[in-house]
Amino acid sequence: MPKRITLTPEASRCSTCMLSEICLPLGMPRNEVAQLDELVQERIRIPKGKALFQLGDKADAVYGLRFGSLKTQLEDASGHMQITGFLLPGEIVGLDGLLENTHVCQAIALEDSEVCVIPLNELDILGQKLPSLQPQFRRLMSKEINRSHRLAMALGALRSEQRLAAFLVNLSQRLAILGYSPVEFILRMSREEIGNYLGLTLETISRLFSRFAREGLIRVQQREVHILDMRTLQELSGNDCG
Repeated sequence: MPKRITLTPEASRCSTCMLSEICLPLGMPRNEVAQLDELVQERIRIPKGKALFQLGDKADAVYGLRFGSLKTQLEDASGHMQITGFLLPGEIVGLDGLLENTHVCQAIALEDSEVCVIPLNELDILGQKLPSLQPQFRRLMSKEINRSHRLAMALGALRSEQRLAAFLVNLSQRLAILGYSPVEFILRMSREEIGNYLGLTLETISRLFSRFAREGLIRVQQREVHILDMRTLQELSGNDCG
């Protein structure tokens, strides 16, 4: 089960976190970032396979992913699951619940993960004191909308090989921002989950990984990926599917 952790005065906060340059404080003045320290007083640890929140849960916070990775997914009336995104450290999850204060998707840990809790009621109060906080949330909402647009374009216009290429290129770019290798990484999601996200069958995803390996674009060993020809992969991707 997820475990809530109350932060001690010695714990790392927004002003000292290594992820502050890509998370909520991005671009905020240093003195305002320090005031964000008052906002984050709790973290939640989520074991692999467990939910941070479920469809229909009350949305009383948004969450900054501190370590690990998450997937967000929707469920229709028949029980079919559709993955809508994979989140990495420094990214914000929970924005889906801002409209009606209820989550319309669920967030599941792909590995043992931890998030910083950003309470919405305290965020509203603090936003009156920090002029740069509202633009930050507009930036986050715009980023989420753009991601949805790119995914819609990928599913509607790109061939299957373009979808997978775009997915790998995008993941590479996001890992590079975190300081990790952009060409060697471990996929925390399964091939079935990648296929679900890209609107492709497991068989198609497996066939494409094998094809990319045969053509010298990547080397794959189980979930370990080594990109050998980034330029060709980028050309093949055509569009970034977010």
